[in-house]
Amino acid sequence: MEVDNDELVSVLPIHYSDTLSPNVHLHQFPLLARPLQIPPSAALAGKGIRARAKLMSRKFEIHVPVDTRPEVWNTEKSKDFGVAQHEGDREKNQEDQTKQREGEESRLRENRLLSEQIPQLGAYMLGVVRDGRLHFVPISETHQFRPTLTYLDIMSRKSRRSRGGGGSDTESDDGPPPDPDEVAPVVAPPKRDKRPVEVKEVQVSVRKPGDDKSLQGGMSAIRREMLLAIRAEEEEPWRSIEFCDGETAESDEVFESMFSRKEEHLECQTEITSFLKSIKGL
Repeated sequence: MEVDNDELVSVLPIHYSDTLSPNVHLHQFPLLARPLQIPPSAALAGKGIRARAKLMSRKFEIHVPVDTRPEVWNTEKSKDFGVAQHEGDREKNQEDQTKQREGEESRLRENRLLSEQIPQLGAYMLGVVRDGRLHFVPISETHQFRPTLTYLDIMSRKSRRSRGGGGSDTESDDGPPPDPDEVAPVVAPPKRDKRPVEVKEVQVSVRKPGDDKSLQGGMSAIRREMLLAIRAEEEEPWRSIEFCDGETAESDEVFESMFSRKEEHLECQTEITSFLKSIKGL
């Protein structure tokens, strides 16, 4: 590739704005083949996209109405899915706040997309070219949204119980593992064998705290932290937040507030050598 004949096409002044920081997030939808939008059948019925969040756990959930066209939707299956979804929400004390009409059957009326926060490698920026200027806005968090199908887990668990008979749940793996701090049930000791026991000599050595094998003792602490994090996330209530499509007036207002209108020049106080040394791999 020849680079000697490359020409400088244009020079863009760079503007930096952090007025919305730290509220600018990057939301990714790896499994969606089309933009996030309301199905036409749901839009005709006056339904919209809803959202809720657990701010302490940094979790977001988007509810998209289902496409109820007969050629792509099974009404009978939606009843079973709706009952299982409602049961799963009730078990975790995370029931949706939308009211259901009295006597109305539970149906699966929406697809849920749950977020997972992704660590950012370096500083992420949102760049927009406007009026011959390049505007940079810092991105504070990155989240990936994927469908959550917890109602299928509920139905699978019910199926295993029915096959086991009498409500058996020996194969069920739902819920977090038991807390190691909880007192274990008392089990009767087995009967002792009265035959004489052979005595053997055993040698015991003490290892230093820095030894690799001593890390096995810290697994309970790590597991306890994971259990506490799972419990805190489940106990935190959902908070409804307003979802605004890209074509709404609210979105236009936020978009306009991203651009910097100041002409103040920023001076870089970092030397080029220090900057290059900070780049990994160079």
